[in-house]
Amino acid sequence: MNPSSPPRSPQIPVVVLAGFLGSGKTTLLNHLLRHRAGNRIGVVVNDFGSIEIDAMTVSGQVGSTVSLGGGCLCCAVDASELDTYLETLTRPAARLDVIVIEASGLAEPQELVRMILASDNPHIVYGGLVEVVDAAEFTATRERHPEIDRHLGVADLVVLNKTDRAGDEECARVRQAVADSGSTAAVVPATYGRIDPELLFDPALRPDGEEKARQLTFEDLYLEERAQEDGEGHGGHLHTAYESVDFACDVPMDPRRLMEFLDSRPEGLYRIKGYVDFGAGDPANAYGVHAVGRFLRFTPRAWTRGESRLTRLVLIGSGIDAAALRKQLDGCRAAADTDPAAAEPDRAQAGPGRETPQDAAHERAMWGVLRYVQQAGGDDA
Repeated sequence: MNPSSPPRSPQIPVVVLAGFLGSGKTTLLNHLLRHRAGNRIGVVVNDFGSIEIDAMTVSGQVGSTVSLGGGCLCCAVDASELDTYLETLTRPAARLDVIVIEASGLAEPQELVRMILASDNPHIVYGGLVEVVDAAEFTATRERHPEIDRHLGVADLVVLNKTDRAGDEECARVRQAVADSGSTAAVVPATYGRIDPELLFDPALRPDGEEKARQLTFEDLYLEERAQEDGEGHGGHLHTAYESVDFACDVPMDPRRLMEFLDSRPEGLYRIKGYVDFGAGDPANAYGVHAVGRFLRFTPRAWTRGESRLTRLVLIGSGIDAAALRKQLDGCRAAADTDPAAAEPDRAQAGPGRETPQDAAHERAMWGVLRYVQQAGGDDA
């Protein structure tokens, strides 16, 4: 993609939800549908029998699409139909914010991930592979399904479910299995599949100020009542299972230093979202960052008139060191002598159209970023 080309419409993240029978992934999916934070969710499953919304079971058959209420849609498909239904769900009329694919019976989770990454659908972006594990039955599950080690190795997020029934020793065994697989995935504990939806997708965007001072909706009242019935109280303090780090900087970022940080993301860091300012060397574009697990993509967009040129990032994970992350990001700031803005006197002396050494160095440093910009009409670079 040419960074100066018109920005594409926002892409819809596609999250793969995996886990062996009894792990609790359908319970987690139903939890997400009840606590969707105003998002419109598309769900892709094999059958509708176990998907509930507002305590009602939805029934259907393969090849059909049903509404789950509140703007959510559900498709029952087999793996060969996945691209077709992703095309259906990403049509503008559906107005979906996120798509969740439940992996049971469709395909191996890593195969679904490959299908998403290889898809030529320009409206989707990979949203992560979430592996749900029954902490209480992990040893027994591993004996029946030794391939679980492979699944843990490719997961971006591991939900350690049913921790209320598992002892510390069993939970430690799962965490060790994740580490032994070579994965750096975040591991989040849960009971009854209750995780904060913000781990998987962003709350629906609302006009500035509306988030804090808006009238309660029927959905808000329903969720509050349901939370009290379930003993969750205010969401059951779901945010305590993970950490969120905000970073803002009014100094341009050095592309080479930032790429070194992104290439060596620490264990437990699951998602990074936001925008980066790379300085006067690229005056037209802010670079949107979307990182999930090992996946990384930059999306250039034009700065709007009057917009402050700032780098703003949100980092989400489990067991991460917030102070260390902020220090590392502070170290990614561009030095005064490397910011192309410092070359203005040299550029004026050289004359119009002449490149300065600072310009050339910045362009070379940006090569690492541009590798992760999706080419128009094609796959990622």
